[in-house]
Amino acid sequence: MKPRMADKERLDGLLRRQPPDRVPLFLASLGFSLRNMGHPVVRAYDDPETSFLAQVRTNEMYGAIPVARFVGGAFGAREFGGEVRMPREDIEMAPSLLHPPVTSEADVERLEQNPPDVRVAGSVPLYMVFSRMQARHDLPVTFFAGGVLTMVGNMCGVERMCRWMLKTPSLLHRVCRLATDFILTKMRHWVETFGARRLLGWNTAATESNQIISPNQFQTFALPYQREIYRLGQTLGIPHFYTHICGEQNANLAYWAQMSHGDPGLISFGPEIRIETASRTFPNDVLLGNVSPTSIQLSTPGEIRRTAAACIKSGRRHPGGFVLAPGCELPVTAPPENVRALEQAVEEAWVF
Repeated sequence: MKPRMADKERLDGLLRRQPPDRVPLFLASLGFSLRNMGHPVVRAYDDPETSFLAQVRTNEMYGAIPVARFVGGAFGAREFGGEVRMPREDIEMAPSLLHPPVTSEADVERLEQNPPDVRVAGSVPLYMVFSRMQARHDLPVTFFAGGVLTMVGNMCGVERMCRWMLKTPSLLHRVCRLATDFILTKMRHWVETFGARRLLGWNTAATESNQIISPNQFQTFALPYQREIYRLGQTLGIPHFYTHICGEQNANLAYWAQMSHGDPGLISFGPEIRIETASRTFPNDVLLGNVSPTSIQLSTPGEIRRTAAACIKSGRRHPGGFVLAPGCELPVTAPPENVRALEQAVEEAWVF
């Protein structure tokens, strides 16, 4: 057997296109990590120090690669002057939108004339605290890099966003422009603070799902803005972007493939997308997936190990590298023995 690698060595090797000693594991854990360490779930969104340490410790406990990230909650809402509701019970996984900051063309005009200061807007200062902790621990420094429509949905509400797509598309393009410019400015701020080479752009594209919008709407309202963000990031020298293609997006994959996600990019996806399909679409990128979060919550450990083994069997054939991961965020109340089953699956599937 080859000498055992540390979890960080597996991550570093993947990003250098070097094969690890075994299939790595990524937990995609926010609320679960906080609850695992005895903290209320809300600390994942309002306490960057506690969130960081809980994620690091949870990754260590389950043998997962040491990637942590901060989520301010409904990003774009508070940053542009709206209001969100933080989780009050542990079963609640994330903040929810209460009052969107953009409800009319007058709001768009006001924000175009006086955009928020990216350095102090909403949750951005909390992101910065979290990123400084990542840098001190020599881990990838993550920052919000999309999805653009997910952010736009937080700015004006998903229902209003969809209505404007149909009735006033030019107005929605202006909101997309506001969101994109905010992300670009924030990205430059992170590059100036940490340097480009240690950054990892983080894109969780949920509202882009075909359960909400059509492929044509993705092409019109998501593709050009997200591609602009990735292009500037790579021009600035950011080497890798993590993209979570959330939900049913098989019809969007050809558009996602038109973007460069880095060298390599990291492509995460849910059980709605087959590993073989993702492999054909992103042959040069690292794939992360795609055990169903529902299964992790409700199945037995044995069932999860079999499901994970099937994912590994498919993913190990992918030339760009494969990481076993939940198909979306790990459920907050996932039974620990079911999470342990994911670790057991990668331990039982050695790569020689």
